[in-house]
Amino acid sequence: MLPKITTRWRITRISDGASALQEDDIATEYPLTIRLGEEEFATIVCSPTDLEEMTIGFLASEGVIRAVSEIKELRIDEERGFVYVELLHEQSTSKDDYARRFIGSCCGKSRQFYFQNDVRTARTSMSRTTLTPAQCSSLMRQLQNSSSEFKLTGGVHNAALCTPTELLAVRTDIGRHNALDKLFGYALKQRLPITDKIIAFSGRLSSEVVLKAAKIGVGIMLSKSAPTDLALKLADDLGITCVGFIRGSEMNVYTHGYRIIEKRGSSAD
Repeated sequence: MLPKITTRWRITRISDGASALQEDDIATEYPLTIRLGEEEFATIVCSPTDLEEMTIGFLASEGVIRAVSEIKELRIDEERGFVYVELLHEQSTSKDDYARRFIGSCCGKSRQFYFQNDVRTARTSMSRTTLTPAQCSSLMRQLQNSSSEFKLTGGVHNAALCTPTELLAVRTDIGRHNALDKLFGYALKQRLPITDKIIAFSGRLSSEVVLKAAKIGVGIMLSKSAPTDLALKLADDLGITCVGFIRGSEMNVYTHGYRIIEKRGSSAD
């Protein structure tokens, strides 16, 4: 049986010079090893929820699969922390591709990717979805209200797949990449069209997070936190709109701001 996403831990709480013994909610770390055929492919330290979705999303983001239909069998051994994956066809990607830095160019623009497989799987967004600032704020508020685990522990990341008006799915994990992989796996299992969707995210917009978004295929990323410079360079090149520091009605639009419109016109309602 999987452990719970949070656990209770006995602590000493100190406040104003006084101490008291209490119990606190702590986020659980769960190591999950993915075996692809006969080989050990990766070990992911994650929150013990939505493991099938995370595995599917991880394999898709790494370029191992493109669709759930390529998986012949996926079996999770919860007690031992293993997931066993058999593909319909043996994957031809070299394991070296997952650990080799690659710097290349595409369409005349310099792109810097972390790994060779990113070149194959990161897609330039052609999304025509638009949002108003009020919708950005509303989606971020919905995300913040959706996770009881974050309120309990402060130690997890939340990510949501959204339309302009609502959250379609919310996933939680101690790892920000894992939360996004869970969303990716959900979308693939449900066969959802992605290009018109948005990701709302609780954490920092790093280059790795933007690359995940590009692999998933969304055109807009919303966050209450800050971006990094490499993230914005990648977002600019990959056609992704990044909106950060969403706090109430205030926010910063960093890239491809044409998707953030002041008012919703009748043709977009």
